[in-house]
Amino acid sequence: MKIVSIVGKKNTGKTSLTVKVIEELTKRGYNVASIKHSHHSIEMDKENTDTWKHKQAGANLVVGVGSTTFFNARQEMDLNRILFLIKHYGKFDYVIIEGYKRYNYPKIITSPDVRDEYTIKEVDSFTIDEKGVSELADLIEERGHDIVDTLFANNCGFNNGEAIAAEIRQGNLTTDDLDDVCSYLSIDGKVVGLNRFVSDYLKNSVIGVINTLNLKDYDVEDIGKIELVVPAETSQNPIDARCSILINDKPLAINEFTNNIVSNSIKGMINSIKTEDNVKTIDVEISDISGEDMTGAGIKLKTNGHDVELNDFTQGILKETIYAVINSLTIDEAINKITIKVEE
Repeated sequence: MKIVSIVGKKNTGKTSLTVKVIEELTKRGYNVASIKHSHHSIEMDKENTDTWKHKQAGANLVVGVGSTTFFNARQEMDLNRILFLIKHYGKFDYVIIEGYKRYNYPKIITSPDVRDEYTIKEVDSFTIDEKGVSELADLIEERGHDIVDTLFANNCGFNNGEAIAAEIRQGNLTTDDLDDVCSYLSIDGKVVGLNRFVSDYLKNSVIGVINTLNLKDYDVEDIGKIELVVPAETSQNPIDARCSILINDKPLAINEFTNNIVSNSIKGMINSIKTEDNVKTIDVEISDISGEDMTGAGIKLKTNGHDVELNDFTQGILKETIYAVINSLTIDEAINKITIKVEE
């Protein structure tokens, strides 16, 4: 998803330019979303409509569904929160924003007095012709980028979203150079950046769990887009633990970053099955692994040195999830056996 903002002073043609840009991108076959920001109150409902009455009665969120669907929230949301929600709503190629001139996204300006470091083009919206709009769309294709905090390009020596965004705006980097991030995370309404490893790790872990469920009972034939909500009251603080991993009885070298991810993941899984209170050591062994089908694999689990009996369902979840987690790492051989020890 690429984001560009069109900003300028009042009566400088922002809306007319925004419409022309949306029309051009749509004509090129892109799926486009738009955001309109105003310093004034925006009311979607006419007075005395049913949904207007709902809001007047005190509803903080009103959803109207008919030939179209609209969400009318009483609160003003942060731009990055809105962009994150747009990702949930559908697969959009572009988000064109009218306004939000104080945010750090590529900007096309319609008046010179709003120019800043994020400006990629100044346009006279009243005189721009069809060729100019087409060239502007070309520039948006080249310089637009996703939510700043989700940008990673470690293969190019960048791992800071602001620095990467600046390189894209200046034409020194393209979105094709960025990490292919497949998972997005928001905590308490704040977007959290995930590099390729963490993105793959979360994706594989969640899919590992989902593969154990009877999805056809819920009319799910194939796994496409997954949406997961974890209520705030269930959250836990990270643990400080050490982790050792053996693959086919050979030690796997891991850095501190990987240690922390695997340790927290394994501890979280074991806490979820409530083996015993105050678990300090966890030993997991998965054997007889054949390809990615974990059905015939065996699993042994110990907590605090005690054997833990697992039913078939729990075995399936642990095997699928732990295999998915390990498969996110760089392993140079077929995985037949996984041994993990976590110690606080």
